[in-house]
Amino acid sequence: MFELLFKYPASVFSKGKFVLMGSWPHWVFFALALVAAVALGWLIWHRHSARSRSLTRGRAAMLWGLQSPMIVVLLLLLWEPAISITVLRPQQNIIAVVVDDSRSMSLNEGGRSRQQQAVAVLDKLVPEFRKHYQVRLYGLGASVSRIGATSELHAALPATRIDGGMRQLADEAGTLPIGAVVLLSDGSDNSSGIGAETISELRRRRLPVNTIGFGRETLVDDVELEALDLPSKALASSRLQARVHIRQNGFSGRHATLSVTGDGGIAATRDVVLRDVPDQIETLEFNAGRAGVKDVSVRLLPLSGERNVNNNRVTRVINVDGAKRRLLYVEGEPRWEFKFLRRAVEDDPAIEVVSMLRTTQNKIYRQGIANPNELAEGFPIKPEELFEFQGLIIGSVESAFFGPEQQQAIKDFVDRRGGGLLLLGGRAALADGGYDAPPFAELLPVVLPKKKNTFHRQFVAAALTDEGKDSLVCRIEEDAAKNADHWEVLPYLADYEEAGTPKKGAVTLVRVDAGGNRLPLLVTENYGRGRTAVFATGGSWRWRMQQPVADTSQQTFWRQLIRWTAGSTPSRVVASTAHGELYDDGHLNLRAEVRDAKYAPTSSAQVEARVITPDGSSEVVRLRPDAIDAGIYTADWNALRPGSYVAEIRATEDGKQLGSDVLTFRREDGVAEDFHQQQNRDLLEKLAAETGGRYYTPRDAMRLPEEISFSEAGISARETKDLWNMPAIFLAVLLLRSAEWILRRRWGFV
Repeated sequence: MFELLFKYPASVFSKGKFVLMGSWPHWVFFALALVAAVALGWLIWHRHSARSRSLTRGRAAMLWGLQSPMIVVLLLLLWEPAISITVLRPQQNIIAVVVDDSRSMSLNEGGRSRQQQAVAVLDKLVPEFRKHYQVRLYGLGASVSRIGATSELHAALPATRIDGGMRQLADEAGTLPIGAVVLLSDGSDNSSGIGAETISELRRRRLPVNTIGFGRETLVDDVELEALDLPSKALASSRLQARVHIRQNGFSGRHATLSVTGDGGIAATRDVVLRDVPDQIETLEFNAGRAGVKDVSVRLLPLSGERNVNNNRVTRVINVDGAKRRLLYVEGEPRWEFKFLRRAVEDDPAIEVVSMLRTTQNKIYRQGIANPNELAEGFPIKPEELFEFQGLIIGSVESAFFGPEQQQAIKDFVDRRGGGLLLLGGRAALADGGYDAPPFAELLPVVLPKKKNTFHRQFVAAALTDEGKDSLVCRIEEDAAKNADHWEVLPYLADYEEAGTPKKGAVTLVRVDAGGNRLPLLVTENYGRGRTAVFATGGSWRWRMQQPVADTSQQTFWRQLIRWTAGSTPSRVVASTAHGELYDDGHLNLRAEVRDAKYAPTSSAQVEARVITPDGSSEVVRLRPDAIDAGIYTADWNALRPGSYVAEIRATEDGKQLGSDVLTFRREDGVAEDFHQQQNRDLLEKLAAETGGRYYTPRDAMRLPEEISFSEAGISARETKDLWNMPAIFLAVLLLRSAEWILRRRWGFV
C-alpha cells in the first residue's frame, strides 16, 4: 500500500534526502507560499462576509485551512520535489549473506528446523541478489567463516557471537566492496550483545546490516535459569545470597525445587512456585563455608514435559577469603554495649576488633592491639596508619575527640581507602556528639536533627523494614519468614537515639516505634569507595541479657553487621574482569586497580598475575599500565581449557610489595547454546536500526532484493527520484477539494 501511494518503498524515504530540483531559489518558494496564504485568508473573509453573514470566523478558518495546503502543494510541484538517495552500482558490489550455524538453529518449529527455514528463504533471495550483485555466503558461530553453499551448514556450532562476526565483516569491507550484510539468525547471542565499538565501525564503513529473524520469541514448554547473581568473593563462614532469575512458559503454578551445591554437598534447597511473569527472581541463602576457591552450582530439578533440561543448571566459581578483617572500635565511655559487642565477635575467625576505650578524660584502654606500639599515641593522625584497618566503629564519643587531621583521615578512610564506617547511638553520639558538622555530616547516611538531647533511655522495640527483611545483615534465622517472626519477639532495646532523616540513596533496614513515631534505627549507604552506617542505639546488649543462654540473636546480628562494615573493603590491589563466565571462548581481559600506601592511584608499579589452570599448572602474565587511567593495569589472556581458573595478581613498587588480590573465572564449552534459545528480536532489530539496515520476518524477506540497493557502502552512486507524480499528491489535492465542496454544500454556499 505504501509503495502504491508514494511510488517508492519506505526505505527510500527513510534513507534518502528530500530536495527541490527547480532552478528558482528556495526562499522564493517559502515567500510565495506565505504571501499566498495571507492573501487567500484576506480574500476568503472579505469576499464571503460581504455576500453572506453566515460565514463565521470558524467557517472561514476551515476554508482557509483546506485551500492553503492545496496552493502550497501546487507551488511545491513547480519546484520539482525529489528524493536524493545513494544506491549500489549493479554488478560491482558484494552482498554478504551470513547464516547462523549454531546449535540453537537446529530447533524444530512447525515441522522444520530454524536453519531449514533460513535455507528456504535463501533459496529465493540469493538468485534475486545475483541478478545485480555478487553474493558471498558465510556461516556464523564463534566467528564468521566463508562457505561455498548452504549444504555446508549443519546447525551444530557450540556458540553464537554476532558481535565478533559483524566486526570481521566490517574489517573485510575495508578491502572488499561489500555493499550490505544480510544476517539470518535467531539472535541467540552467547556474548554480551553487540558492542558500541562494533556498531561504530559498521557506521564508519556505512555498512547496513539487514536481519531476518527465525524462531519463536518466547520459551515453549521450558523452564530456564536465565541468570545467577552471586558474589565472586566472600568471607569464610559468611552467609551468601544467590539471586536466581527464572524464565518459563507452560509451567505456571507448578512447584519446582531449587538447590545450591558447593563443597561437594547440598548447601541449601528451596521449593518455589513458578509464576507467569517475564523474569521471576528467587533467592537462595547458604553458608560460604571454609576458605578456598570453590565451584557453586544452582540447579532447578527437571519437570516432566520440559523440552530442554540442559538450561536448568548454572555454575559459578567464588573465592572464599580466610584472611581476617581488622576493625578499630573507638568508645568514649565504659558501657554494656562495648562489652557485649566485643564478646559477640571474639570467636569469629574472620573478624578482629581492636578497641580504644576512654576510661577517664586522659586515659585510653586498648584491647586487641597487634603490638604494644599500636595506637600508643591515640587515634591515628596519619591516613596510612588508619588505612591498616578495614572497618571503623565510633561509639558514644563526641566528634571533638578527633582533631581536624583525624577527621579528614576518617573521611579519606571511607572515600579513598574504601573502608566501612559504623556510628552507634549514645549520650555523646550522633547529633548530641556534634556529628552534624563536616566531614561527618557528609559521611553519614542520615541528616542528623539540628538539636541536642536526642538520646533517650527508653525501652523500644526494633522492627524490620521491607528492605531489612531481604538484607543478610539482619538475618538471624536462615528462613526469611522465620527471621521476620524472630525480630518480632526480640527483647526491647535499652535506649535509642533520634537519627534524623535518611539521605537519598540510603537504605533503612531497622526502625523503632517511639511515642507513635517511626524512627530509623539502622541505616546504610555507599560513600565513595566505601560504605557508612548508623545504628542509633547503645542498648542492643539486652538481646543477649534477656534471652536464654543458648540464644545467639545478638551475636549473629553483630557478626553480620561487622562483616558488612569491613568485609568488602578493598586492598591496594583490586582485580577484576568484565566476564567471569566464559562460554566456548577463553579470551578475557585481566584488570587490576593498584594504589600506593596512601591509596592514591599509582602507575609506576610492577604488576603480575599468576594464573592457575584447571589441571593445576600455572602461567605468569604481565599486566601493563593503562595509558589514560592512572592506577589501572590490564592484560589480555586466553583460557584454553574448560574449568575453573584462579589468578593471583600481585603489585610491587620500588621493591616493596603493595598488595595482592585473587580473581576467579570459569570457562564452559558446549553449554551456551542451551540457554536463551528463543529469538532475540530486540537484538536483531537494534543491530539493523543502528547500522541503517532493517529487520525482516521470513514472510516479508522477499522485499530485500529491491530495498537492499539503497546503501552508501561499497561502490555506490547518487540517484534522484522524482516525487511530483506520486499518486499520494493527486489524492491529497482531490481530498482537499472534495472536503471543501462538501463543507460548502452543507453551509449552502453552492
